[in-house]
Amino acid sequence: MDYLEEARKNFLRKEENLSPYATKSEDAIRFVREKEDMRSPFFHDIDRILHDLSYTRYQDKTQVFTNCENDHISKRMTHVQLVSKIARTIGRALNLNEDLIEAIALAHDIGHTPLGHAGEAMLNEICMEELGCSFAHNIEGVRYYMNIAKNGEGLNLSLQVLDGIMMHNGEMLSEKYEPCSKTKEEFLREYETSYFALEETKKYHPMTLEGCVVRLSDIIGYIGRDIEDAIMIGRLKREDLPKEITSVLGDNNRDIINTLILDIIKNSMDKPYIKLSKEVYNALFQLKKFNYDKIYQYAITKEEYNTYLKGMKKLYYNYLKAIEKDEKESAIYQVFLKEQCKEYLENTSNKRKVIDFLAGMTDAYFLNQMKKIA
Repeated sequence: MDYLEEARKNFLRKEENLSPYATKSEDAIRFVREKEDMRSPFFHDIDRILHDLSYTRYQDKTQVFTNCENDHISKRMTHVQLVSKIARTIGRALNLNEDLIEAIALAHDIGHTPLGHAGEAMLNEICMEELGCSFAHNIEGVRYYMNIAKNGEGLNLSLQVLDGIMMHNGEMLSEKYEPCSKTKEEFLREYETSYFALEETKKYHPMTLEGCVVRLSDIIGYIGRDIEDAIMIGRLKREDLPKEITSVLGDNNRDIINTLILDIIKNSMDKPYIKLSKEVYNALFQLKKFNYDKIYQYAITKEEYNTYLKGMKKLYYNYLKAIEKDEKESAIYQVFLKEQCKEYLENTSNKRKVIDFLAGMTDAYFLNQMKKIA
């Protein structure tokens, strides 16, 4: 078995020269202790994330535009890969742990619902009515990997990866991102708090510098690409972009990404934080507001939203009734519950089971199920 030990040394050798602010493999924490194989822990996490079937479902989940016939419009799969590449570019330049970055980036949106942020808002409304708590895709992502994946056993991802998923919230833009170390108990406390004080938890910080990189890379990954998508389908013209923004960032996805990455590297090199210059931060903040005003609020019409919300609620009550009446022919049994382990089935409320099932759906599956009960 000497060759395996040598292979493991090769996996870890690149960590010898990492930044003193980087997270090392020896720092990895798992909730359930296990013997690692030749792969380093965060590299192992990447494999678990990629091979879980939830990753495949990214390919049919909305990024911004739903039911768009243009095959070049971004899906959630495209987004997470872009975030991974952007974050690893920054991470390599700053000499951080690229394996940890990649694991967080590829997993960060796994809790996203069908229909993108519109679907998330719908499930949040149902959760508030039925469970008295919030629904947010970053929190659902942590729940998925801890309590739903692998038939309810969870993937036992490292604490650093789970924290990066929970703290990735790309909706919250800051000029400076600083990590905050956490214990398992502190992480779990933040996780539980998120269900009942969601706005407060948006102030929390990732526990690693790599998590900070992914959090900012999430914004970089969508801000320019969403503009290109909007232009492609005629929702926006390039000349609509404000000159005071484009003069700093550029007016296309390539230039925007390049400007932001170089600015981050310049202002974060050999620092225990990730930072943007004030000029670039202000331009990015204004671009983000522009996207919300001109793109996101029009990504789905009010009529479409109300139709889908009605369908989401009908599905929720249909599946809840199926569980309560033990209707084994229902999709929630056939596709989801029959595969879940005894612990999940016994320790999860019926209402939460339905939320978990709905959250994991792709757009196409959701629309198909909606038609069946129309």
